[in-house]
Amino acid sequence: MRPILAVNCGSSSLKCAVIDVDAPARLLDIRILEVGTSACRMHVNEAPARPCRCDDVGAAVAIAIEEVARSAWGKNLVAVAHRIVHGGARFSGPALLDEPSIKVIAELTPLAPLHNAPALAAVAAARRQLGSIPHVAVFDTAFHATLPRRAREYAIAPAVAQRLGIRRYGFHGTSHAHVMRSVATRTGMNPQDLRIISCHLGNGASVAAIEYGRSVETSMGMTPLEGLVMGTRCGDIDPGIVLHLMRSGGYDLDAVERLLTNESGLKGLTGTYDLRAIESRAAEGDEACRLAIALYAHRARKYVGAYAVVMGGVDVIAFTGGVGENSAVMRHRIAQRLEFLGAVLDEDLNRAAGVSARNPTTEISAKQSRVRLFVVHADEETPIAVEAAGLLDQASTAVQSVRVPIAISARHAHLSRSAVDSLFGKGYALRPRTWLSQHGQFAAEETVTLVGPLGRIEHVRVLGPPRTRDQVEISRSDEFTLGIDAPVRISGDIGNTPGVTIEGPAGRVTLPNGVICARRHVHMSPSDATRLGLRDHDRVEVSIEGEARNLSFGDVVVRVAPDYQLEMHVDTDEANAAGLKPGDAGELRIRAATRVSQQ
Repeated sequence: MRPILAVNCGSSSLKCAVIDVDAPARLLDIRILEVGTSACRMHVNEAPARPCRCDDVGAAVAIAIEEVARSAWGKNLVAVAHRIVHGGARFSGPALLDEPSIKVIAELTPLAPLHNAPALAAVAAARRQLGSIPHVAVFDTAFHATLPRRAREYAIAPAVAQRLGIRRYGFHGTSHAHVMRSVATRTGMNPQDLRIISCHLGNGASVAAIEYGRSVETSMGMTPLEGLVMGTRCGDIDPGIVLHLMRSGGYDLDAVERLLTNESGLKGLTGTYDLRAIESRAAEGDEACRLAIALYAHRARKYVGAYAVVMGGVDVIAFTGGVGENSAVMRHRIAQRLEFLGAVLDEDLNRAAGVSARNPTTEISAKQSRVRLFVVHADEETPIAVEAAGLLDQASTAVQSVRVPIAISARHAHLSRSAVDSLFGKGYALRPRTWLSQHGQFAAEETVTLVGPLGRIEHVRVLGPPRTRDQVEISRSDEFTLGIDAPVRISGDIGNTPGVTIEGPAGRVTLPNGVICARRHVHMSPSDATRLGLRDHDRVEVSIEGEARNLSFGDVVVRVAPDYQLEMHVDTDEANAAGLKPGDAGELRIRAATRVSQQ
């Protein structure tokens, strides 16, 4: 048993849990609500609430730690894990909390004023009382480090954006990752096989598009102010409104920040951010509350529809957070008009839905629904503790190094038997030009021409032997030459991908789909995977030590099969950026404890 104290603080509330990360299992729950008010109260496990007097989050943490100290696990804590909302570009994973890292987090406070400041107060209080054990920061923004550039960047001058760190970071990452794992477990599938729209709806609210295990879009941006209507935050507005407030409304910078962050959203529309009270008043005829509910649901539904388009479809829509878990009315309103996606709500299941730590996930979709709808019990504390344990394990785990060849995958085509016949003639046999490292595969003498809406690429190598399905792998640069938008996918995953016309010496074939940009990956045999402590579909960070420079590739997918040989594959764009050339090899250094498992 390794108990870790997870500290999850908001601007006026604190949630703590002692987690046995080896199980994992929750051993103790503490919640302190309405901090700094006369209504402040503390909940310990399922016992009745009791009054609690604390002026700020730091004082609340001190009280919570005293409660932990009186428990059976108080003297056995191995670490404290802190949820930090904004990690900026500096932190893409958990980090030990020391003076340098705390200073960087403090510098990010203006980007998340409601969250980073109280979190740092909680860190200071916890370090004073539990300074003899490690403290680890787990960042909300880290899960969204996989956002593609098109979703990450704003359309402003790059020089300005780079100087000031202006980009979309995304938030609620720990919650969205928990939803991803929960629905995968509930469906018996791997996250790599699912397109999930995760709706975290609470006082803070965001939607994330999780495509095959990676966050590819999310509604919050540079700060937690963008996106959905929230408890006190406005969400999406025209930037010109800010200018108008300052030029003509008599607002200075601080007043604008208070208005948009603390006095807008549900509270600005109705005077309260308590959705239960708003729903009750709406039922009694309060028009302001009716508008607030309609606006909240409309914005959320709009994002769900947009993200289904971004991913080319959706397999699961999940609701979590205080509103997502507890408001059947809001789930009903958001799910309205989604039948065209194949998402059909079962109204009886929706009204009866109840989730808890004992029943963490329940389905609310109708039997005929092609898209499965779930309610997921929010649990940020367990993944926070587990991520912290992973970082501590990494520090104590020896680095395993292995010499790995690097293969640069130039654009190429895998053709079916029928496509070979159409392009080169009936019964034509591809001629091996170069045998590849992967068993039985070869680069053929034959080449083809790719033709897209904008342009054409000649002399594209065909790889053999023929496959059951046609697939073309190109680079990002090739996309712009051809004029198509190819998603980053694992080889073989060609659903909802664009097509292309292929010309050969005997004819042409127009593929309806099958064009991808290959996701960087490492091939290995089962024995190699066992030796390195890895599994198929794990995501790893791979360090390559080259002569000119040391490089690190993140979000590398592990592919395990009996006929695979150990080899890392990158495309030409990645190789050019890294200064790699055919025949290069590097020292692959992998810590098994640092893998991001998708199982």
